[in-house]
Amino acid sequence: MSEPTVFIIDDDPSARRGVTRLVRAAGLNAVSYPSATEFVASGRLDEPGCIVLDVRMPEMTGPELQAELGKTGHCLPIIFLSGHADVHITAQAMKAGAVDFLTKPVDRDDLLAAISVSLEKDAENHLRQDERDDLLAKVETLTPRELEVMTWVITGMLNKQIAGELEISEETVKIHRGRVMQKLGVVSVAELVRLCGKVDIPPAEPSNP
Repeated sequence: MSEPTVFIIDDDPSARRGVTRLVRAAGLNAVSYPSATEFVASGRLDEPGCIVLDVRMPEMTGPELQAELGKTGHCLPIIFLSGHADVHITAQAMKAGAVDFLTKPVDRDDLLAAISVSLEKDAENHLRQDERDDLLAKVETLTPRELEVMTWVITGMLNKQIAGELEISEETVKIHRGRVMQKLGVVSVAELVRLCGKVDIPPAEPSNP
């Protein structure tokens, strides 16, 4: 993974420069934008890092950008900066997943601590996404029948029961089940269930519960 970047978004040039200098002085990469719309247009929403985001801006406010990133599946951690102590906005931002909400003029140590937490969170997010992508790639190697058998295996059904549901022989179920385990690199049904949960594969529903 490339070095993370702290994206600073603030329509106040003085505040933007000050935060940028502070972040770079701490040895971190920093890129600033005068508006949320320019940041969205930059195409850097999937890069590792975090966002230091002003609340009140023209065109698109900080909370509006947060909502937009959430809708499009981008998960860069956000630290809000505001010159106004707005309890309602703070509560909504934190509920929506913001890492911190700091008031201007921001304290250096508070900001760097929040950035540190944000970058750790982002690294964990990328690690989980990489793991999920790897698992999905393995699942895509399954044949349609192997995938079908797998969705029954994770219900806890025995091979004989699965054979009855799919109207195939028990030996055929055993063969497909073995191939699923081999391709996905698991040795137990419990491991298989955990894996399917990570990639959102639902178990099959028995026709006669």
